[in-house]
Amino acid sequence: MSAARVINRVTFFKIPSKEGQAKLIDIYRDMPTRALKDGKPYIISATVGPTFDDARNQGYTLAAHSVFATVEDMKYYDDECVAHGELKKVARTLHEGVMMVYFQNAL
Repeated sequence: MSAARVINRVTFFKIPSKEGQAKLIDIYRDMPTRALKDGKPYIISATVGPTFDDARNQGYTLAAHSVFATVEDMKYYDDECVAHGELKKVARTLHEGVMMVYFQNAL
Protein backbone atom coordinates (compact mmCIF):
# COMPACT_ATOMS: atom_id res chain seq x y z
CA MET A 1 0.00 0.00 0.00
CA SER A 2 1.48 3.36 -0.96
CA ALA A 3 1.13 6.42 1.25
CA ALA A 4 -0.46 9.56 -0.13
CA ARG A 5 2.14 11.98 -1.43
CA VAL A 6 1.68 15.63 -0.67
CA ILE A 7 3.36 18.66 -2.22
CA ASN A 8 5.67 20.58 0.11
CA ARG A 9 6.46 24.12 -0.97
CA VAL A 10 8.96 26.42 0.70
CA THR A 11 9.19 30.09 -0.23
CA PHE A 12 12.02 32.30 0.97
CA PHE A 13 11.65 36.08 1.24
CA LYS A 14 14.18 38.87 1.70
CA ILE A 15 12.30 41.38 3.83
CA PRO A 16 14.80 43.48 5.77
CA SER A 17 12.50 45.35 8.19
CA LYS A 18 11.03 43.61 11.23
CA GLU A 19 7.78 45.51 10.61
CA GLY A 20 7.58 44.18 7.06
CA GLN A 21 8.32 40.66 8.23
CA ALA A 22 5.57 40.89 10.86
CA LYS A 23 3.10 42.16 8.25
CA LEU A 24 3.76 39.25 5.90
CA ILE A 25 3.69 36.74 8.76
CA ASP A 26 0.26 38.01 9.84
CA ILE A 27 -1.14 37.64 6.33
CA TYR A 28 0.45 34.25 5.73
CA ARG A 29 -0.76 32.72 9.00
CA ASP A 30 -4.37 33.22 7.91
CA MET A 31 -3.76 31.69 4.48
CA PRO A 32 -5.07 28.17 5.28
CA THR A 33 -8.51 29.56 6.20
CA ARG A 34 -8.65 32.45 3.71
CA ALA A 35 -7.47 30.51 0.66
CA LEU A 36 -10.53 28.86 -0.83
CA LYS A 37 -11.05 26.63 -3.83
CA ASP A 38 -14.65 25.85 -4.75
CA GLY A 39 -15.63 27.64 -1.52
CA LYS A 40 -13.55 25.34 0.70
CA PRO A 41 -10.07 25.58 2.28
CA TYR A 42 -7.60 23.56 0.22
CA ILE A 43 -4.19 24.20 1.81
CA ILE A 44 -3.34 21.31 4.13
CA SER A 45 -1.05 23.46 6.28
CA ALA A 46 0.93 26.67 6.17
CA THR A 47 3.63 27.89 8.51
CA VAL A 48 5.93 30.90 8.34
CA GLY A 49 8.74 32.29 10.43
CA PRO A 50 12.06 34.08 10.45
CA THR A 51 15.21 32.34 9.29
CA PHE A 52 18.19 31.96 11.59
CA ASP A 53 20.73 34.76 11.49
CA ASP A 54 23.34 32.71 9.69
CA ALA A 55 25.47 33.17 6.56
CA ARG A 56 23.77 30.15 4.99
CA ASN A 57 20.43 32.00 4.77
CA GLN A 58 21.93 34.14 1.95
CA GLY A 59 19.96 37.20 3.07
CA TYR A 60 16.57 35.48 3.20
CA THR A 61 14.77 36.62 6.33
CA LEU A 62 11.50 34.63 6.20
CA ALA A 63 10.65 31.08 5.20
CA ALA A 64 7.08 29.99 4.44
CA HIS A 65 6.14 26.32 4.22
CA SER A 66 2.88 25.27 2.55
CA VAL A 67 1.52 21.77 2.04
CA PHE A 68 -0.88 20.91 -0.78
CA ALA A 69 -2.69 17.66 -1.56
CA THR A 70 -1.97 17.88 -5.29
CA VAL A 71 0.11 19.73 -7.86
CA GLU A 72 -3.18 21.08 -9.22
CA ASP A 73 -3.94 22.68 -5.84
CA MET A 74 -0.50 24.31 -5.83
CA LYS A 75 -1.03 25.60 -9.38
CA TYR A 76 -4.42 26.99 -8.35
CA TYR A 77 -2.68 28.74 -5.43
CA ASP A 78 -0.19 30.32 -7.83
CA ASP A 79 -2.53 31.28 -10.64
CA GLU A 80 -6.08 31.73 -9.35
CA CYS A 81 -6.29 31.98 -5.56
CA VAL A 82 -7.62 35.40 -4.52
CA ALA A 83 -6.08 35.20 -1.02
CA HIS A 84 -2.65 34.34 -2.44
CA GLY A 85 -3.00 37.16 -4.98
CA GLU A 86 -3.54 39.59 -2.09
CA LEU A 87 -0.51 38.18 -0.26
CA LYS A 88 1.63 38.59 -3.40
CA LYS A 89 0.61 42.26 -3.72
CA VAL A 90 1.79 42.98 -0.18
CA ALA A 91 4.94 40.85 -0.55
CA ARG A 92 5.97 42.79 -3.66
CA THR A 93 6.01 46.01 -1.63
CA LEU A 94 8.14 44.48 1.15
CA HIS A 95 10.45 42.00 -0.56
CA GLU A 96 13.87 42.98 -1.92
CA GLY A 97 15.80 40.96 -4.47
CA VAL A 98 14.78 37.57 -5.80
CA MET A 99 12.40 35.21 -4.02
CA MET A 100 13.15 31.52 -4.01
CA VAL A 101 10.45 28.85 -4.24
CA TYR A 102 11.16 25.16 -3.82
CA PHE A 103 8.61 22.36 -4.01
CA GLN A 104 8.66 18.58 -4.01
CA ASN A 105 6.54 15.47 -3.48
CA ALA A 106 7.00 14.09 0.01
CA LEU A 107 7.17 10.35 0.41
